[in-house]
Amino acid sequence: MMKINQPYFILNMSPWPILMSINSFNFLMSNIMIMNFKFNMINLLNLMNILLIFMMWWRDIIRESTFQGKHNYYIMNLIKMSMIMFIISEMFLFISFFWNFLHNSLSPSIELGLNWPPKNIKFFNPLLIPLLNTIILLTSSFTITITHFYMLKNLKLKSTKFMNLTIILSMYFLILQALEYNQANFTFSDSVFGSSFYIATGFHGLHVIIGMMFLIINMMRMIKMHFSFLHHISFELSAWYWHFIDIIWLFLYMTFYWWNN
Repeated sequence: MMKINQPYFILNMSPWPILMSINSFNFLMSNIMIMNFKFNMINLLNLMNILLIFMMWWRDIIRESTFQGKHNYYIMNLIKMSMIMFIISEMFLFISFFWNFLHNSLSPSIELGLNWPPKNIKFFNPLLIPLLNTIILLTSSFTITITHFYMLKNLKLKSTKFMNLTIILSMYFLILQALEYNQANFTFSDSVFGSSFYIATGFHGLHVIIGMMFLIINMMRMIKMHFSFLHHISFELSAWYWHFIDIIWLFLYMTFYWWNN
Protein backbone atom coordinates (compact mmCIF):
# COMPACT_ATOMS: atom_id res chain seq x y z
CA MET A 1 0.00 0.00 0.00
CA MET A 2 1.35 3.40 -1.00
CA LYS A 3 2.46 5.58 1.90
CA ILE A 4 1.74 9.30 1.87
CA ASN A 5 4.11 11.78 3.40
CA GLN A 6 1.55 13.35 5.74
CA PRO A 7 3.28 16.71 6.51
CA TYR A 8 3.95 17.25 2.79
CA PHE A 9 0.37 16.28 1.94
CA ILE A 10 -1.11 18.68 4.50
CA LEU A 11 1.11 21.58 3.43
CA ASN A 12 0.08 21.10 -0.21
CA MET A 13 -3.66 20.90 0.39
CA SER A 14 -5.59 23.55 -1.51
CA PRO A 15 -7.19 26.24 0.71
CA TRP A 16 -9.70 27.29 -1.97
CA PRO A 17 -12.50 24.70 -1.40
CA ILE A 18 -13.03 25.59 2.26
CA LEU A 19 -12.67 29.33 1.58
CA MET A 20 -15.18 29.09 -1.29
CA SER A 21 -17.63 27.22 0.96
CA ILE A 22 -17.38 29.82 3.72
CA ASN A 23 -17.77 32.78 1.36
CA SER A 24 -20.64 31.15 -0.54
CA PHE A 25 -22.48 30.61 2.74
CA ASN A 26 -21.82 34.20 3.82
CA PHE A 27 -22.95 35.48 0.41
CA LEU A 28 -26.22 33.55 0.70
CA MET A 29 -26.87 34.83 4.22
CA SER A 30 -26.09 38.42 3.23
CA ASN A 31 -28.57 38.11 0.33
CA ILE A 32 -31.23 37.03 2.82
CA MET A 33 -30.38 40.08 4.92
CA ILE A 34 -30.84 42.28 1.84
CA MET A 35 -34.35 40.88 1.31
CA ASN A 36 -35.32 41.76 4.87
CA PHE A 37 -33.30 44.90 5.50
CA LYS A 38 -31.18 46.76 2.97
CA PHE A 39 -27.99 46.46 0.94
CA ASN A 40 -24.75 46.49 2.90
CA MET A 41 -21.05 46.28 2.12
CA ILE A 42 -20.83 42.72 3.48
CA ASN A 43 -22.65 41.44 0.40
CA LEU A 44 -20.27 43.24 -1.95
CA LEU A 45 -17.25 42.03 0.05
CA ASN A 46 -18.41 38.40 -0.13
CA LEU A 47 -18.97 38.69 -3.88
CA MET A 48 -15.49 40.13 -4.38
CA ASN A 49 -14.02 37.33 -2.27
CA ILE A 50 -15.82 34.70 -4.36
CA LEU A 51 -14.51 36.20 -7.62
CA LEU A 52 -10.99 36.42 -6.18
CA ILE A 53 -11.11 32.78 -5.04
CA PHE A 54 -12.30 31.78 -8.52
CA MET A 55 -9.28 33.49 -10.06
CA MET A 56 -6.76 32.07 -7.59
CA TRP A 57 -8.22 28.55 -7.76
CA TRP A 58 -8.17 28.56 -11.54
CA ARG A 59 -4.59 29.93 -11.47
CA ASP A 60 -3.45 27.04 -9.27
CA ILE A 61 -5.14 24.46 -11.51
CA ILE A 62 -3.39 25.93 -14.56
CA ARG A 63 -0.03 25.82 -12.76
CA GLU A 64 -0.55 22.23 -11.63
CA SER A 65 -1.54 21.01 -15.08
CA THR A 66 0.83 23.04 -17.25
CA PHE A 67 4.03 23.64 -15.30
CA GLN A 68 4.07 21.06 -12.49
CA GLY A 69 2.83 18.08 -14.50
CA LYS A 70 0.43 16.86 -11.80
CA HIS A 71 -2.46 16.11 -14.16
CA ASN A 72 -1.74 12.56 -15.29
CA TYR A 73 -4.30 10.38 -17.09
CA TYR A 74 -5.84 9.22 -13.81
CA ILE A 75 -6.37 12.80 -12.60
CA MET A 76 -7.70 13.85 -16.00
CA ASN A 77 -10.27 11.06 -15.94
CA LEU A 78 -11.40 12.21 -12.48
CA ILE A 79 -11.70 15.79 -13.75
CA LYS A 80 -13.73 14.63 -16.74
CA MET A 81 -16.07 12.65 -14.48
CA SER A 82 -16.48 15.71 -12.26
CA MET A 83 -17.41 17.80 -15.31
CA ILE A 84 -19.93 15.18 -16.40
CA MET A 85 -21.55 15.24 -12.96
CA PHE A 86 -21.63 19.04 -13.03
CA ILE A 87 -23.31 19.10 -16.45
CA ILE A 88 -25.87 16.56 -15.25
CA SER A 89 -26.69 18.77 -12.25
CA GLU A 90 -27.10 21.74 -14.61
CA MET A 91 -29.33 19.64 -16.84
CA PHE A 92 -31.69 18.93 -13.93
CA LEU A 93 -31.82 22.65 -13.17
CA PHE A 94 -33.17 23.32 -16.65
CA ILE A 95 -35.48 20.30 -16.43
CA SER A 96 -37.20 22.07 -13.52
CA PHE A 97 -37.69 25.14 -15.74
CA PHE A 98 -39.19 23.03 -18.54
CA TRP A 99 -41.40 21.20 -16.05
CA ASN A 100 -42.74 24.48 -14.70
CA PHE A 101 -43.37 25.85 -18.19
CA LEU A 102 -45.12 22.75 -19.53
CA HIS A 103 -47.24 22.39 -16.39
CA ASN A 104 -48.58 25.93 -16.75
CA SER A 105 -48.89 25.95 -20.54
CA LEU A 106 -50.74 22.61 -20.85
CA SER A 107 -53.30 23.55 -18.18
CA PRO A 108 -53.39 27.35 -17.75
CA SER A 109 -55.18 28.44 -14.60
CA ILE A 110 -58.28 30.63 -14.44
CA GLU A 111 -56.10 33.54 -13.29
CA LEU A 112 -54.51 33.45 -16.76
CA GLY A 113 -57.91 33.43 -18.43
CA LEU A 114 -57.38 29.79 -19.39
CA ASN A 115 -55.10 31.09 -22.18
CA TRP A 116 -51.43 30.50 -22.91
CA PRO A 117 -49.84 32.95 -23.50
CA PRO A 118 -52.14 35.07 -21.33
CA LYS A 119 -54.36 37.59 -23.06
CA ASN A 120 -52.81 40.93 -24.15
CA ILE A 121 -49.27 39.52 -24.12
CA LYS A 122 -47.67 39.90 -27.52
CA PHE A 123 -44.96 37.27 -27.73
CA PHE A 124 -41.87 37.20 -29.95
CA ASN A 125 -41.95 35.93 -33.49
CA PRO A 126 -39.92 32.67 -33.32
CA LEU A 127 -38.71 33.19 -36.90
CA LEU A 128 -36.89 36.44 -36.13
CA ILE A 129 -34.34 36.94 -33.31
CA PRO A 130 -34.95 33.52 -31.66
CA LEU A 131 -34.27 31.68 -34.91
CA LEU A 132 -31.18 33.83 -35.58
CA ASN A 133 -29.87 33.05 -32.10
CA THR A 134 -30.46 29.35 -32.74
CA ILE A 135 -28.43 29.53 -35.95
CA ILE A 136 -25.67 31.45 -34.12
CA LEU A 137 -25.37 28.85 -31.35
CA LEU A 138 -25.44 25.93 -33.80
CA THR A 139 -22.71 27.64 -35.81
CA SER A 140 -20.65 28.21 -32.66
CA SER A 141 -21.01 24.52 -31.80
CA PHE A 142 -19.64 23.72 -35.26
CA THR A 143 -16.73 26.18 -34.95
CA ILE A 144 -15.62 24.87 -31.55
CA THR A 145 -15.72 21.33 -32.97
CA ILE A 146 -13.47 22.48 -35.82
CA THR A 147 -11.19 24.09 -33.22
CA HIS A 148 -10.84 20.74 -31.47
CA PHE A 149 -10.19 19.01 -34.80
CA TYR A 150 -7.32 21.37 -35.68
CA MET A 151 -5.94 21.11 -32.15
CA LEU A 152 -5.74 17.34 -32.51
CA LYS A 153 -3.94 17.90 -35.82
CA ASN A 154 -1.51 20.24 -33.98
CA LEU A 155 -2.49 23.16 -36.25
CA LYS A 156 -2.47 25.86 -33.58
CA LEU A 157 -2.99 28.88 -35.83
CA LYS A 158 -6.17 27.49 -37.39
CA SER A 159 -7.50 26.29 -34.05
CA THR A 160 -6.97 29.77 -32.56
CA LYS A 161 -8.85 31.40 -35.45
CA PHE A 162 -11.89 29.17 -35.00
CA MET A 163 -11.74 29.69 -31.24
CA ASN A 164 -11.90 33.44 -31.79
CA LEU A 165 -14.86 32.94 -34.10
CA THR A 166 -16.67 30.92 -31.43
CA ILE A 167 -16.15 33.69 -28.87
CA ILE A 168 -17.41 36.33 -31.32
CA LEU A 169 -20.55 34.27 -31.97
CA SER A 170 -21.18 33.94 -28.23
CA MET A 171 -20.95 37.72 -27.83
CA TYR A 172 -23.30 38.19 -30.79
CA PHE A 173 -25.82 35.84 -29.15
CA LEU A 174 -25.77 37.86 -25.91
CA ILE A 175 -26.21 41.15 -27.77
CA LEU A 176 -29.25 39.79 -29.63
CA GLN A 177 -30.76 38.41 -26.42
CA ALA A 178 -30.36 41.82 -24.74
CA LEU A 179 -32.02 43.42 -27.78
CA GLU A 180 -34.88 40.91 -27.54
CA TYR A 181 -35.41 41.69 -23.85
CA ASN A 182 -35.44 45.40 -24.66
CA GLN A 183 -38.19 44.92 -27.25
CA ALA A 184 -40.40 42.73 -25.04
CA ASN A 185 -43.82 44.12 -24.08
CA PHE A 186 -44.05 41.97 -20.93
CA THR A 187 -41.92 41.79 -17.79
CA PHE A 188 -40.87 39.26 -15.17
CA SER A 189 -43.89 40.20 -13.02
CA ASP A 190 -46.47 39.52 -15.77
CA SER A 191 -47.94 36.36 -14.24
CA VAL A 192 -46.29 32.96 -14.31
CA PHE A 193 -45.75 33.37 -18.05
CA GLY A 194 -43.30 36.24 -17.65
CA SER A 195 -41.46 34.71 -14.71
CA SER A 196 -41.15 31.31 -16.46
CA PHE A 197 -39.80 32.86 -19.64
CA TYR A 198 -37.30 35.25 -18.09
CA ILE A 199 -35.92 32.89 -15.46
CA ALA A 200 -35.29 30.13 -18.04
CA THR A 201 -33.84 32.30 -20.82
CA GLY A 202 -32.03 34.49 -18.27
CA PHE A 203 -30.33 31.51 -16.65
CA HIS A 204 -29.36 30.27 -20.10
CA GLY A 205 -27.89 33.70 -20.88
CA LEU A 206 -25.92 33.49 -17.61
CA HIS A 207 -24.57 30.10 -18.70
CA VAL A 208 -23.58 31.60 -22.05
CA ILE A 209 -21.62 34.32 -20.21
CA ILE A 210 -19.87 31.70 -18.05
CA GLY A 211 -19.15 29.54 -21.10
CA MET A 212 -17.79 32.56 -22.98
CA MET A 213 -15.44 33.36 -20.08
CA PHE A 214 -14.34 29.71 -20.11
CA LEU A 215 -13.59 29.97 -23.84
CA ILE A 216 -11.71 33.27 -23.48
CA ILE A 217 -9.42 31.84 -20.78
CA ASN A 218 -8.72 28.80 -22.94
CA MET A 219 -8.01 31.00 -25.96
CA MET A 220 -5.45 32.91 -23.88
CA ARG A 221 -3.88 29.60 -22.90
CA MET A 222 -3.82 28.52 -26.55
CA ILE A 223 -1.95 31.70 -27.47
CA LYS A 224 0.56 31.02 -24.66
CA MET A 225 1.10 27.46 -25.95
CA HIS A 226 -0.28 25.77 -22.83
CA PHE A 227 -2.00 23.04 -24.88
CA SER A 228 -0.71 20.20 -26.99
CA PHE A 229 -2.52 17.74 -29.21
CA LEU A 230 -2.28 15.19 -26.36
CA HIS A 231 -2.96 17.37 -23.31
CA HIS A 232 -5.76 19.97 -23.60
CA ILE A 233 -8.32 18.88 -21.03
CA SER A 234 -9.32 22.45 -20.12
CA PHE A 235 -10.31 23.17 -23.71
CA GLU A 236 -12.08 19.83 -23.97
CA LEU A 237 -14.19 20.57 -20.89
CA SER A 238 -15.06 24.04 -22.22
CA ALA A 239 -16.21 22.41 -25.47
CA TRP A 240 -18.41 19.97 -23.53
CA TYR A 241 -19.93 22.84 -21.61
CA TRP A 242 -20.55 24.83 -24.79
CA HIS A 243 -22.27 21.89 -26.51
CA PHE A 244 -24.47 21.53 -23.41
CA ILE A 245 -25.46 25.20 -23.70
CA ASP A 246 -26.33 24.69 -27.38
CA ILE A 247 -28.49 21.65 -26.67
CA ILE A 248 -30.36 23.43 -23.88
CA TRP A 249 -31.05 26.35 -26.20
CA LEU A 250 -32.59 24.03 -28.80
CA PHE A 251 -35.07 22.79 -26.18
CA LEU A 252 -35.69 26.36 -25.02
CA TYR A 253 -36.41 27.43 -28.58
CA MET A 254 -38.82 24.56 -29.21
CA THR A 255 -40.75 25.05 -25.96
CA PHE A 256 -40.55 28.70 -24.88
CA TYR A 257 -40.63 30.20 -28.39
CA TRP A 258 -42.19 27.74 -30.83
CA TRP A 259 -44.72 26.26 -28.39
CA ASN A 260 -46.08 29.72 -27.56
CA ASN A 261 -47.05 30.52 -31.15
